[in-house]
Amino acid sequence: MSAGQPAFGLSFDPRALTDLLQAPSDIRDLAFVYLQDVVNAELFGIKLTGDLEGYRKLFVDRRKEWRVVYGVRPAPEGFAYRREIHVVAVRPRAGNDVYDTVGARLGLARRPLSARTHAARSRSPQLTTPGPVPRTLPLPSAMPDLPRRANGPAHHSLR
Repeated sequence: MSAGQPAFGLSFDPRALTDLLQAPSDIRDLAFVYLQDVVNAELFGIKLTGDLEGYRKLFVDRRKEWRVVYGVRPAPEGFAYRREIHVVAVRPRAGNDVYDTVGARLGLARRPLSARTHAARSRSPQLTTPGPVPRTLPLPSAMPDLPRRANGPAHHSLR
């Protein structure tokens, strides 16, 4: 795209706009700069996975403590652009606050899980046994009525 020509429209979940207005001023300023680059198709956030697949995140500050989570969706009828960037949340990452908030705003019934978290919590199919566990027999030395091999180096032959 040419400089200054937006490729997308921009919309905010009203709560995301509140997030942005309540953020520290340096975070707010950086978020606007990054969102301008996204709207101009000069920057694309990192794709989210798992329950939040289809959304993207931007790291707002150098320490990567703040995130902007957005999605690309069709713009409303009569809008100047065919697609728009829809900001869902602008929040700190600490304690997964941003992802929990996005999940709640999107109406997810449970906490959103990334693919990595889902994999870590799931049980490997190699660890599951399809049927009953075979019963192991005790060692012959533990059974009192069985004949035992003679101890020691001498073997006596019986005739």
